Amino acid sequence: MKNIVSPSFSRRSFIRTSALAGGGMLIGFNLFQACKPEATPPVDISQLNFNDFNAFIKIADNGMVTIFSPNPEIGQGVKTSMPMLIAEELDVLWENVHVVQGALDTKNFTRQVAGGSQSIRHGWEPLRQTGATAKQMLINAAAAKWGVDASECKTNNGVITNSKGEKLGYGEVVKEAANLQVPENVTLKDPKDFKIIGTDAYNVDIDKIITGKPLFGLDYKEDNMLIASVLRPPAFGKKLVDFDDTAAKAISGVNDVVKFGDKIAVLAKDTWTAMQGKKALNANWTSDSKLESTEEHNKILTDLLNGKEFKTLRADGDVKKAFAGADQVIERTYESPFLPHNCMEPMNFFADVTAEKVRLVGPIQTPARTASRVAELLERDVKDVSVEMTRMGGGFGRRLYGDFALEAAEISNLAKKPVKVVYSREDDMSAGIYRPSIKYKISASIKDGQITGYHLKEASVNTNMYGLIPNFFPAGAIENYQVDVAAYDSNITTGAWRAPYTNFLSFAEQSFFDELAEILEIDRIKLRLDLLQKVKGTTDERIQYSPERLEEVIKVAVEKSGWGNAKEGVFQGFSAYYCHNTHVAEVADVVLENDTPVVKKVTCVVDCGIVVNPLGARNQIEGGVIDGIGHAMYGDFSFKDGEPIDKNFNTYRLIRINETPVIETHFIENDIAPTGLGEPTLPPAGAAIANAIKAAKGIRLYKQPFVKHMKAKAPLG
Repeated sequence: MKNIVSPSFSRRSFIRTSALAGGGMLIGFNLFQACKPEATPPVDISQLNFNDFNAFIKIADNGMVTIFSPNPEIGQGVKTSMPMLIAEELDVLWENVHVVQGALDTKNFTRQVAGGSQSIRHGWEPLRQTGATAKQMLINAAAAKWGVDASECKTNNGVITNSKGEKLGYGEVVKEAANLQVPENVTLKDPKDFKIIGTDAYNVDIDKIITGKPLFGLDYKEDNMLIASVLRPPAFGKKLVDFDDTAAKAISGVNDVVKFGDKIAVLAKDTWTAMQGKKALNANWTSDSKLESTEEHNKILTDLLNGKEFKTLRADGDVKKAFAGADQVIERTYESPFLPHNCMEPMNFFADVTAEKVRLVGPIQTPARTASRVAELLERDVKDVSVEMTRMGGGFGRRLYGDFALEAAEISNLAKKPVKVVYSREDDMSAGIYRPSIKYKISASIKDGQITGYHLKEASVNTNMYGLIPNFFPAGAIENYQVDVAAYDSNITTGAWRAPYTNFLSFAEQSFFDELAEILEIDRIKLRLDLLQKVKGTTDERIQYSPERLEEVIKVAVEKSGWGNAKEGVFQGFSAYYCHNTHVAEVADVVLENDTPVVKKVTCVVDCGIVVNPLGARNQIEGGVIDGIGHAMYGDFSFKDGEPIDKNFNTYRLIRINETPVIETHFIENDIAPTGLGEPTLPPAGAAIANAIKAAKGIRLYKQPFVKHMKAKAPLG
C-alpha cells in the first residue's frame, strides 16, 4: 500500500484559520475523489460558520478536536467511522474527539449521499489525507517553534515530541500551524500502525439515542412550526376530483387546509390534531388509468418472461447453440413480491420557504439531489436552498427519493409558514416507493456432466429499476453466458430497496446452483469452487468480483460453520455472493420444530477489506442477515385495484425478536481498502435459508415469502 500521498486537492480548497471564537484552527478539505479542486473558500475566513463547510477539523487551544462528518447517517455508522479515519491519521486520542453532523455543501463537495454502501469506500483515502495533512502542519509549526527539522519530530495521541524529548500539545501550536503552507506531500500510516482504525468504537450518538435526546427528523421542531398531515390518493392511478374541508377546519387546533396537486394537507400545531383533521376531510377521487392488482402484475411478468422483447446486458459465446447441443437443460422460475421499506422512523421533513431562502431540515439520503428538485419545483435558484441533515431512523433506499421533502417545501410555500410533514405508518406503507415485483427465469445446459450454458432472464415492474448485474458471478465462469432484461411500466412507484439488484437475485441464483449440484450429483461447494477456478487470471475487465476473494470466504465459511458435520437434527444451507464490492459467504443452520423450519444460527464470513470499526461492522452484518431472513421468510405486499392491502404491522409480517438467530461473524483479514458493508450480507441470507429448508423438508422453494409458499407445497422426498 502506498503511504506517501500527494493530496488530491488544491491548496485553495484546503481551508485553515486560527480566528475562531476561543482560538484554535479550522481545517476544511475536499473529501472525495470527485471533489471540485477549483472551489474557492470565502474571502473572509474569519467569518466562517460551522455550516459553511460539510467536513472539516476544528482543533481547540486545549487540544480537543471536533470533526465534522459529511455524509447522511441512516444507521450505517458513517458518522462514527468516517471521523475515525481522520482521527487515525491526525494521531489523536479518540476520546478527545467530538463529532458533529455536517450540512449540505454543493459548492465544495460531491457525493454527500447515503446509498450503495459506498461512503467509507469513497472516503477511505481522502479522509485520511485530511488528518495526515493537518498533523503535518502541526508538526511543522512545532518544529519551527523549536528551531529543528520537522523530520526530527513525531506525534503520539495529540502530542508532538522532538529528538531532545521536548513536547508540545496540538493546542499549543494550532495558531502557528494555521499560518503555514499546506504540505505538498503527506505520509499515510501503514495499516500495522493503526491505533483507532480496527478498534471497536461506540456509536457517537449512542448516549443521545438511548436517552431520547432529539436527533432524528421527527424530533426536530421550531416554535412557530406547523405539522402537516397529507391526504394522498387512496390508490395508485387515482386523481383528486374535489373535497370538502368543513369538518376538518372545525376541529380545534387545525390552522389551515392546503391543496397541492392531487393532495390535501391539514396544518395544525401538533401531529395528533393534524392527523385527526386529515381523517375529517371528505374527498372524491377518480381513476385516470387502470387500477392494478397483484394478480395482473404476476400475469404480465410471466408473459414478459416468455416473450421476445428483451434487452441483452451481456452475451458470451452462444447460449442457443449450447442449449441445442446439451444432454439436459434445467430451467427454473423464481418470483418475488413488492416490498415496502418500513423504516422505523416514518417519512418526515421540515421546510421554511420565504422570499429570501428555502431552508430544509430532515432525514434524507440525497441532500444535494433533494435541494435541486426543490429549487426546480419552486422555481428558485438552488443557491437559495439549504439542507440540514438529521439522523435517520432507517433509510434502506426509501429516503433516496425525497418526495416527502418536496411535499414539505410545496406546502410551506403555499401556506407561507414553516411546516413539517409527518407521515403516519399507514401513510408510510401506502404512499411508498416499493421494491418492484420481479420474476427470474434461469436456464442452464449440461453436457457430459458439465455446465455449458447459462441464461438469466429478468422481468420487472417498471423500467426505472436498476436491472440485473451482468458482471457478477457466474459471469466469466461459464463459456456461454447471457443476461436479458425486460420490464413494463406501472403507475405503482418503485425504486431502490436495501441491496438493489441483488436482494432477490442472490436467492434465485444461489438456489439454482444448489439444485444444479443435486442434479449433477456433485458437492455444492465443489461446484462453486470449480467455477471460480475458471475465472482466475481472466483478462475480462468487465468482471467485478474477485474469484480469489470469493473462494476464500467460501472456504472459511465451510470451516467455521462445521459444514457437513452438523449435529443430528440440524440442517444446513449454503450461499455465497458478491455485491457492493464485498464478498460474503453464509451458512444457515435450521431445525424442525413441530415440523416447521426454524433458523437457529447463521455463520457469516465477510471480506470487506480493512474493517474500520469492528463493533459497527458486526452490527451492520447482523442487521443485514436478519433483514434478509425476515423478508425472505415473511415479507409479502400486495395490491388490489391500485391500493396496498396491508397498511400497518397488524397485517404486514416482519421478523420478530424471538425469530432472530445467533449470527456468528468472521472477517477475512487483509490490508485491502474497505468496501461496502451496509448491504452485502442481506442478499445471501435468503438462499442460505432456502437451501437449508430443502435439506430439512425436501421442499425446493422458488417464491418468496417462504412461509407462505411452504404451506402450498408437499415434501419432494
